Formats: sequence, structure tokens, C-alpha cells
Amino acid sequence: MKYNFDIEINRHDTASAKWDEIENLFGEKNLLPMWVADMDFQSPAPVIEAIIKKAEHGIFGYTTRPDSYYRAIIDWMQERYNWSVQKEWICYSPGVVPALNYLVQTFTNPGDKIVIQPPVYYPFTNAIVNNNRQVVYNQLKHENGNYSMDLEDLRNRINENVKMLILCNPHNPSGRVWTKEELTELGKICIENNILIVSDEIHCDLVFKGKTHTVFASISEEFAEHTIVCTAPSKTFNLAGLQTSNIIIPNQKLRDEFNATMNRLSLRHTNTFGIAATESAYRFGGEWLEQVVYYIEKNLNYLSEYMENNIKEIKVIKPEASYLVWLDCRELGLDKEGLQQLMLKHANVAFNQGYTYGPGGEGFIRMNIGCPRSILEEGLKRLEKAVKSHQGTAAKI
Repeated sequence: MKYNFDIEINRHDTASAKWDEIENLFGEKNLLPMWVADMDFQSPAPVIEAIIKKAEHGIFGYTTRPDSYYRAIIDWMQERYNWSVQKEWICYSPGVVPALNYLVQTFTNPGDKIVIQPPVYYPFTNAIVNNNRQVVYNQLKHENGNYSMDLEDLRNRINENVKMLILCNPHNPSGRVWTKEELTELGKICIENNILIVSDEIHCDLVFKGKTHTVFASISEEFAEHTIVCTAPSKTFNLAGLQTSNIIIPNQKLRDEFNATMNRLSLRHTNTFGIAATESAYRFGGEWLEQVVYYIEKNLNYLSEYMENNIKEIKVIKPEASYLVWLDCRELGLDKEGLQQLMLKHANVAFNQGYTYGPGGEGFIRMNIGCPRSILEEGLKRLEKAVKSHQGTAAKI
């Protein structure tokens, strides 16, 4: 079927964190929300139908994960990424971010060091700091608008206290889709130093044409034994509110330890609707996904052209995946407070501020373009007006 992503769906007064929590989170009313990774598109029709069918049954007791659920995940991974996953490898978590915390708690001790590659999704830092571990920053190199790993810096930062590396694959917020060669070099360093790799691959299904996602654990059996892969249908099919993710752990010893943590925290039961939605999405959502990625890429092209023609001071770091775009605002000459005030009080748009993503994020913002074109157009008009007003004020000083 053909999906129409141009339709604006009113999300006000629906308990939407993205839309209804704006004033509480940002301190301003009437902001256009272009921040959190939550698309303004309805999920695939088969997913909605599966949820309705489950609701019509009328009984919502404790729910197990049937074989068909696991088979849907296994088939998706095989067909999309040529990775043969076994049923017993698939472990449940109510989300990838919660899983990061459980993994840190399970496989490291207070005071241990954990590597992340900033600027990177800020819950990585929170999962480390909030659990009394130490952050090791292996900052990405940013050259000519492109991001790459600094593996020499990584080697220099490793010592016997480094126990884990949390990888963002594809990378959020830069949108890089790491190549197999890049991942292989990273993996060799980690394995040589007995460092566990936790690979967050939640954006892997949203890769643009011409790029290929490589599941980190699929590179070799040795990599699989040293890797935990975090997946979920939440970003792909806009299902974050159903709190269902799948943590894939080929190594039985690691898997047993993780499951022991989940048992200890009584986190083995699954959201009834999350099970139905996930299975349906992976079985019947491919057509929708193909269309939504095409639409997002068109939005990205529109954004890039608009910036080039109207807001040259802001540079688009063109992503290779996802509906999140990293914007370089450093030419505006503002500190983090000034940039935040410009966006909130003058543009009246809620973006994610770059400094929250760690070293290398200062002077950047993250923009969500997973929305109808009309919303994107409105956001860009507001941004253009604010930047030109700022320039006019600066010129008078």
C-alpha cells in the first residue's frame, strides 16, 4: 500500500512527550518540537491492525514471547543483514537505554572505565556516570564535515581499568554508518584488550540508499563472542511507547549473566501490545519502512538545499542514516547559552543542544526531520528568521 507521510496528525493532548511536555522540559510555550527521536508518522498499518486485534481480545494478562515473535526477529536479521541469529540469543529489555544501564551493572564494577565516542547520544554518559563508573572519551575526528573514529587515540586511552566500549552503530547524532573496515579495526583493538563491546544498533534499519549497515557481531565468530547487540523496532517503526527491545547476546556466559540481572530486577515480563507490534512490524512493515526512508531522505535533501540557500551560517552534517540531523552552528559565534536562547526564544523551535552530547558537541544542535514536510518547512522558516535577526543585532554592535 502507498503511505502518505505529508498528513499532519495532531499530537497535542495525547500524552506525547515530544509535544505535550514542551513547556515543562524547555521552559517555553508554543515551541515547534524537533528534538527527541520520535517520528510524527503513524506506524505501519499492519502494526496498528495487530494492536487493535490484541485490544479486541480484551484480556491483557501476563504475556510470554511466542516462537513466532522470535522467528520474526531472526528472519529480519537474516534477510536484512545476513546475520544468522539463534532464538536463545535474543533477550528482552523494556528499551535499549534501560538495557545499557543493566549491561553496565552486569559486566562492570563501580570505578571501572567505559569508553564512548563523543559527540554521542547522551544516555551513554548517563548510564556510566549514574552507575558510578568512569567515562573515557574517545572523541571522533571531525574533518571537512565528516566524522571518523580516532583509533590511535583509543589505543592511547586504554588501560587495564577499561572494561567496556559502548558503540553507536549507526552513530547518533552524526548519522555515520560505520563501514565494515572501520568496525573491524575497532573490534580488533577491543578484543586484544579484553574489552566488551556493547553495540547500540537501534537506528540500523533507517540507512539511506548507497550505504550498508554492518551488524558488529556479524563480522566474525570471535566478534560475536565479545559483543552484545542492542536492537529494537522503536525508532524504525515509531514504537518507542511500547517499550520492547531485543538484546542479542551470542555468548552464552554473557547471556546467562545478563538474564540473571533481569531476573533479579524482575524485568522478564513483556508489554502485551509490544509483542504484537514488534512481530507484525518485522513481518509486514518492510513496505512502510522503504517508503518512510525514501520520504526522510527527501526531507534531508530539502533541508540541505534550504540551508545552503537561506542559512549559510549553519552547516548540515549530512547523515547516512536516521531522521536525526546534526547541524553545525559554530559560525553564529554563540556560546551554548546564547545558542540555546536563540533557538528557544527567537526561533521558537525545540532542538537537542549539542553540548549535551559531550566533547565536540559544543556549537551544534540536533534536528529531527521525521515529520511531514509542512512541519519541516515551518521549522526552517522560524530558524531562518531567528538567525537573520541575530545577524542584524550583531551588526549593530
